[in-house]
Amino acid sequence: MVRAAELKWVPVPSLPKGAQLALIEGPMDQAVAFTVRLKLPANYHIPPHWHPAAERVTVLSGEFHMGAGPTFDKTKTHALAPGDVSIMQPRTQHFAWTSEETVLQLHGTGPWGITYINPADDPRRKSP
Repeated sequence: MVRAAELKWVPVPSLPKGAQLALIEGPMDQAVAFTVRLKLPANYHIPPHWHPAAERVTVLSGEFHMGAGPTFDKTKTHALAPGDVSIMQPRTQHFAWTSEETVLQLHGTGPWGITYINPADDPRRKSP
């Protein structure tokens, strides 16, 4: 059992600054099941990217706007509210943004990763 109040939130180096992650089960870099929570601030943008494994996202709080394709376009997103779910197949190009602080639960089977369509969007390539 995991109590929400006991989750340990840490920055996410593979996402733009401001995202926080709490690992519930894992590890994400191995071929096993994982479950994490992501906390994203208001007005947060995730540039177009893809993952090597299926992405299963449940919105726990806030509003998460997701769109598919290689170009970020707010007008081509769908708003997901608490309780809504999104499942993206491996290598599906997609992007997202928030209008308010949003908490997501992400689960799947690793190994997990993120590849940005435009390598310049990858925060791991930027100096601190």
